[in-house]
Amino acid sequence: MKPKQTFLHQFSIFQLILMALMAAFGIAAKPVITPLVHLITGPLFIPGGSIAGGFYMMWLVLGAGLVKKTGAGTLIGLVQALMVIAIGFMGSHGILSIVSYTVPGVAVDFVFLFSRRKQYQLLHYVMGGLAANVTGTMMTNLMFFRLPGVTVLFVLFSAALSGALGGILAYGLIKAMKRIPVLDSFWD
Repeated sequence: MKPKQTFLHQFSIFQLILMALMAAFGIAAKPVITPLVHLITGPLFIPGGSIAGGFYMMWLVLGAGLVKKTGAGTLIGLVQALMVIAIGFMGSHGILSIVSYTVPGVAVDFVFLFSRRKQYQLLHYVMGGLAANVTGTMMTNLMFFRLPGVTVLFVLFSAALSGALGGILAYGLIKAMKRIPVLDSFWD
């Protein structure tokens, strides 16, 4: 009798390591990027988290684009949530981090479902980043902030722009990586 295949069995060890790295990069980017963005957005009274989010959501999109398997974004988000909870990371939302970090990964996976044979184009990355950041921003607003309607619309618009930019950066990184000769076998 064959052992039952689990969700994780669809990924190779290399892909699991790659996703763990993307999760770690996303977590590591947050405390660097957020204060820098707050320097610009603070004096303008613009919520900085929604704008900074596009740059650390980029790692979800990049990981899903590299692995090219359904569930990669969700798994990266879940690993990020568990890391944040385990290390008591700055800005942690406690156990609710499981929701606020995983749902954007689900949004990335949903966007990447709309491709032919996992041939992702620039639009997939842009929409993946946009969906991840808008979803993450909306989740944190619903769970913690409960901002007024007009403010939420402005914040979501900012999150959409930032997320789209993060998607463009992820696409550019993947294109650059495809030009590295050592990685030729990875792209087959």
